[in-house]
Amino acid sequence: MGTGYMTDHTLRRQFEISWGLLAYHLETLEDAECLWRPAPRSPHVAQLADGTWRADWPEDESYAAGAPSIAWLTWHIDFWWSMTFDHHLGDGTLTRERVAWGGSVEEMKRRIGAHRQRWIELLDAPDKWPGQARWPFADRPFEDVVAWLNVELMKNAAEIGYARFVYGTRQI
Repeated sequence: MGTGYMTDHTLRRQFEISWGLLAYHLETLEDAECLWRPAPRSPHVAQLADGTWRADWPEDESYAAGAPSIAWLTWHIDFWWSMTFDHHLGDGTLTRERVAWGGSVEEMKRRIGAHRQRWIELLDAPDKWPGQARWPFADRPFEDVVAWLNVELMKNAAEIGYARFVYGTRQI
């Protein structure tokens, strides 16, 4: 249930801009860089004894939480996109704890790419949009979720880019 061609078209274009920046930063990303932790205390991922990867969840979003690793940022993209799909097109039972990091850059690229494809299909069919948002906020038009997701994607893409700059100059 889109709000009209101009809004739907603008949201789609906004998404493509955000996606372009993320794709640029992910293109040459390698596992070592992805798993590099920019600070001793910062949101990161850890491999558990059973081989799965879990992401930290900072208690707050203050600057004291530290700069997240790129691995955590790719997990975060997978997390909020998975939650968006589940809470708007699924049964709404997915939780943060059930979203594991993929274990490698290639797996995260695959997951994020699959989310992108599904999101494009949804953006291109605004008549199939849910009427009201349920996550990350409720009782607002679904267009607000689309705009939020586009901004969240751009924010995470910028954070990944910044972390890559820091990683690239860490030994200079």
